[in-house]
Amino acid sequence: MVYLLALLIGVVAGLRAMTAPAAIAWAAYLGWLNLSGSWLSFMGTIWAVGIFTILAVVELVTDQLPSTPSRKVPQQFGARLIMGALTGAAIGTPYSGWIVGLIAGIIGAAIGTYSGAAVRGKLAASFGKDPPAAFIEDAVAIIGAYLIIASLPVAAAV
Repeated sequence: MVYLLALLIGVVAGLRAMTAPAAIAWAAYLGWLNLSGSWLSFMGTIWAVGIFTILAVVELVTDQLPSTPSRKVPQQFGARLIMGALTGAAIGTPYSGWIVGLIAGIIGAAIGTYSGAAVRGKLAASFGKDPPAAFIEDAVAIIGAYLIIASLPVAAAV
């Protein structure tokens, strides 16, 4: 179950790179994900929550701009893989499985990047414009991230 959640948070990172770490930071800050004593303990700080939340909001806005590059260009794709790795590792950490979580997060990010682009392209074509498709993708990423962190099993201290 934990590794499935790590894969799914990676999918969210593939859809919206900063939504996934914002969700993980909030989960750690609120005590839903115990990262204390681990190399990822910084994710539970108010600083991480603030920074990742601001970056997530900025990403939601800039994604609507026509000048925003494709998620499949190397920089965008790399950022999604890194965020998938970070967030997948965070989910696996309390269960002594951060490496498997990291790998699952990377795989999920690749899946989310390519499938998200394909689905959004088809939705945009059916709507005749991109913004409604982008808003649907935003909603899927945000709701998905919340459902993932709400589904985390309670873990003992790291």
